Amino acid sequence: MDWLAPGSGKRGRAEKFSDAAIQFCLMVKNLFGLALRQATGMVASLLKLSGLNWPMPDYSILYRRQQRLP
Repeated sequence: MDWLAPGSGKRGRAEKFSDAAIQFCLMVKNLFGLALRQATGMVASLLKLSGLNWPMPDYSILYRRQQRLP
C-alpha cells in the first residue's frame, strides 16, 4: 500500500496522502465507531506501534477527502 500519493503531473498543489491511506483511516473510524478526530489518534498510535515513521493525515484532510471518495 502506498501511503503517500504519487505526483499527478498537474498544476497546483499535489495531494500528500494516497486514497488508500485515507480509506484506511476511514475504515478504522467505521470499524470501531469512532469520531473522525478519535480515528486520527488511533491510526497515529497504530503507525507508532508498528514502528513506521509515516506522516499522519490530520482531521481537515480526512474530512475533505472523505467527501470525494466513493
